[in-house]
Amino acid sequence: MDAILSILIFFPALAGFIGFGIDKNAAKMYGISVALIELLLSLVLWMQFDPSNAGMQFTEKVSLIADFGISYNVGVDGISLFIVIMATLITLLGIILLREDTKNMKNMIVSLLFLEMTMVGVFVTLDAIIFYLFWELSLVPMLYIIGAWGGKDRVYAAVKFFLYTFAGSLVMLVGLLAMAYLYHQANGVWTFNILDWYTLPLTEGQQFWLFLAFFAGFAIKVPMFPFHTWLPWAHGQAPTIGSVILAAVLLKMGTYGFVRFSLPILPDASVTFTPFIMTLSIIMVIYTAMVAFAQKDMKQVIAYSSVSHMGVIMLGVFAMNAEGLGGSVFLMLSHGIVSGALFMLVGVIYERTGTKLMSEFGGLAAVMPVYATVFGLMLMASVGLPLTIGFVGEFLVLLGFYKVSVIGTILAGTTIIIGSVYMLALFKKSFFGPVRHEKNLSLTDLDNRELTALIPLVLIVVWLGIYPKPVLDPINNSVNHLLTQMKDKAINVETKEAIIISKKEAE
Repeated sequence: MDAILSILIFFPALAGFIGFGIDKNAAKMYGISVALIELLLSLVLWMQFDPSNAGMQFTEKVSLIADFGISYNVGVDGISLFIVIMATLITLLGIILLREDTKNMKNMIVSLLFLEMTMVGVFVTLDAIIFYLFWELSLVPMLYIIGAWGGKDRVYAAVKFFLYTFAGSLVMLVGLLAMAYLYHQANGVWTFNILDWYTLPLTEGQQFWLFLAFFAGFAIKVPMFPFHTWLPWAHGQAPTIGSVILAAVLLKMGTYGFVRFSLPILPDASVTFTPFIMTLSIIMVIYTAMVAFAQKDMKQVIAYSSVSHMGVIMLGVFAMNAEGLGGSVFLMLSHGIVSGALFMLVGVIYERTGTKLMSEFGGLAAVMPVYATVFGLMLMASVGLPLTIGFVGEFLVLLGFYKVSVIGTILAGTTIIIGSVYMLALFKKSFFGPVRHEKNLSLTDLDNRELTALIPLVLIVVWLGIYPKPVLDPINNSVNHLLTQMKDKAINVETKEAIIISKKEAE
């Protein structure tokens, strides 16, 4: 167990290198085997994880460039643990869903395994430079996946995705280097260990500019309004597996960055920028939900819905209290599971018909009843139906945000109403009424491959909707620990008052 995080990071990459030499006909089974082992390792990590310990666990540290304090430094807490598990699960299910006739299957599998390495690396790395390396490396396999297997405008979408996120990352890098310089000025030594950065006192002016630098990288990745325009293009042109991983995991890098870097390192600036962030997030929630309602393409509806829900997560992050922040971390998992499943389901019907336009369907509930049932459940989870995973996170976020702004909570809560409207409209147009094309009468229902990929997500949606405690307890412990660190580091009385930790942690 001493090196389990390193194994989780580098095992997919090593398997990817080996994968170049395997027979192309065995590529999918090879990918499934590697991804399954990776998932099992992440579950072992969970079983060995101490939920009562709010700090970092399974830490490893090896000095790389001692003069500048750069080291291979990894660890996991309740905030990052379940995101890692979700990343390994979604990768496995996405590979299972791949059709046997996928072109250049071996290249796809290798790309996915390298992408899995970068995703796990981002969520467990505690050194800012290594974090940045994994962050940037994640762009390469996703760029290739969109550009090589996407739709007719795939090159434009891939380039737009890369340029937006890469530009923001460069500004973020400046902030990381400036943070290390400030630590050197204060202590006489260089370090990129973010846990050390948590203890460095910073003036309000320093926090202000550093926050903006971090914001550039994280906000584009989320993506926050008005930096969201790359995402619908990426989703619209990406193959199903690309959309699944992009929505389920890669977008969470942005919100995770705010939680891991901006809040604990820059608590006063985080509180100062809270009204600005919340304004953008509420616009993001309402505007993109209305745009989703106007879409004719099923995949675009899910894409804009994804942006809207990411806005809700941002509201929870900057609520600065245990309910909001804990709910936002849980909602990251919920959104990953549900949006990943919805993109899989859209991919299923696209494979059969070659179209994603709702106007081309109708009556699918009678033709594909199992498919309709799974789709309906995921739609209900997306709009936050009680006893589904979507309800838990949204309820906690709105509860936490209510302590900050009653009017803002009412506005943010409209996402449930508007979301219900456009999701039910999608379901009505596609699954009920007459079958619009005779050829759709012969469509086959979910096969064993598709059921294998979707049933685990269905079970998780119901299980964590009814009994979220096994996941919420470790998350809440680490969230309260983070809020305590913020409160201890804050230099303004107003900031300390804005940060609310649970009574149990305060005692």
